[in-house]
Amino acid sequence: MPDQSAVGMEVLRTLDKAKTQGYHFKSIVIAGMGFFTDAYDLFSISTVTRLLGRLYYYDPALGKPGTLPPNVAAAVNGVALVGTLIGQLFFGWAGDKFGRKKVYGITLLLMILTSVASGLSLGSNATSVMTTLCFFRFWLGFGIGGDYPLSATIMSEYSNTKTRGAFVGAVFAMQGFGILSGASVAIILSSAFNAAYHRPAFQVDHIRSTPPQADYVWRLLFMFGALPAALTYYYRIRMPETARYTALVEKNNEQAARDMEKVLHVQFQTAHDDSSVAIGEQKHQAAKDREADKKVQYRLFSHEFIRRHGYQLLGCTVCWFTLDVAFYSQNLFQKDIFTAVGWIPAASKMSALEEVFKISRAQALIALVSTVPGYWVTVALIDRIGRWWIQLNGFFMMTFFMLILTFDYYNLRGSPCPADPSKYCGGNHLAFISMYALTFFFANFGPNSTTFIVPAELFPARLRSTCHGISAAAGKAGAIVGAFGFLYASQSQYAGKQDHGYPTGIGIKKSLLLLAICNAVGFFFTFFVPETNGKSLEELSVEERSPYLTGGLVVLPEDNVSKDESYIHTETNQ
Repeated sequence: MPDQSAVGMEVLRTLDKAKTQGYHFKSIVIAGMGFFTDAYDLFSISTVTRLLGRLYYYDPALGKPGTLPPNVAAAVNGVALVGTLIGQLFFGWAGDKFGRKKVYGITLLLMILTSVASGLSLGSNATSVMTTLCFFRFWLGFGIGGDYPLSATIMSEYSNTKTRGAFVGAVFAMQGFGILSGASVAIILSSAFNAAYHRPAFQVDHIRSTPPQADYVWRLLFMFGALPAALTYYYRIRMPETARYTALVEKNNEQAARDMEKVLHVQFQTAHDDSSVAIGEQKHQAAKDREADKKVQYRLFSHEFIRRHGYQLLGCTVCWFTLDVAFYSQNLFQKDIFTAVGWIPAASKMSALEEVFKISRAQALIALVSTVPGYWVTVALIDRIGRWWIQLNGFFMMTFFMLILTFDYYNLRGSPCPADPSKYCGGNHLAFISMYALTFFFANFGPNSTTFIVPAELFPARLRSTCHGISAAAGKAGAIVGAFGFLYASQSQYAGKQDHGYPTGIGIKKSLLLLAICNAVGFFFTFFVPETNGKSLEELSVEERSPYLTGGLVVLPEDNVSKDESYIHTETNQ
């Protein structure tokens, strides 16, 4: 008669060796739509930030298009990042405490409701509209934050050893399509409203350049973000709990086997002795196994955890932090690049809707030629060349291109044209935008993908979601530093030359040098993180498997463990 420990062992073996099946791709779509929505919601705000300034903060005395004050801009852009950081920590813990499935649908429901609510932000003046918008975007970020540890952990635990990196990477790569779609929806909305309510440029007519109907553009843009999440909500809540959580954390091997039978075309046949004596013995043994299991299950941040995984968690958090500092700060020179190549004219030369269109078009082009390809090159190669080399190479190339921009920034950009200071003459604009695009490409074909994948592989099942949430939260802390700390730091050191409302800073070149140093730090901390390619999750976690599974023995997938063919039969469905 096969005992439950043998069945649990075989469930994990079957997961590691399972052939790629339709359910794997279904899981990628279900989890990936969450990340599609994440990127759409987080990055679409940048396409309409200037529109919000024109609509709600125009001051006739300045003679310039309205712009968001620094504190309002920081709140509107940053509150979602703060919510994301908190959501990553909370849902990471909840995924280990209550199970991945039980909280997975909550994150998507939060994103659906708050996306719609953000577009319906109410108020009769600028302060009330921005306050309600910030409130809803905080909770939007909270839901987005939960998607990071839960989606990564679920996809990692569902995947087989051979293609795990590609599957988890494909979920994260949906961010690229989300960024592209956010820019595309903004292009469509601004074009449609501009055709219906065409207005002259600001320098021609200060008031008429911003039609009141433009207020619907940003609202509709945010509400469209709820659609892809809503389409997959039903399928998300119908997903079974991962077998690894059920077997290793809940200690219910039979349920793990039943769940896997539903999705992976395998059948586990477990014989039961129905006698009351046998049942009593099984229950007594199970209770003893659980008590023994508690003795070997060290807690997070215990001495044993630090001994086994301390350096790994440090490497994951520092690498994700430094990556996001650089990744989210690249808008520092975005304005100069887009102006230099003629993609975005001076704000006074455009109407409000024309500005939305041109900003969105520029972002869509960058996403199309560098962001999206970078993600999917990672998906194609990660299980061939490994996570470690991709991350190390990505940090190296980002450092290299940042140093070129640092020491040759003004030569590449050019100088303000004598006839029109809003444009740049001279320089090498093709090389300028190429450096910018290549830093994005090697961020995505590099640490932006691997820092998401690796924390979902290294840690024990009972701590996996929590540790991924901690790593992701460190990344969002870096994003806040990059998006706002460097926005202030990059201001001119000469009084009167900084952007309106900002204090003087250290200048763009010194800021870029600091970003290059951040990338270099990420490069060296990559050595704290082991290669995870081709290894089972149980091997990577370096934990004694539960006595409930193995009778107290340390059994890893490559060990030569005999199995009773009488209780397992695998059915292939090609």
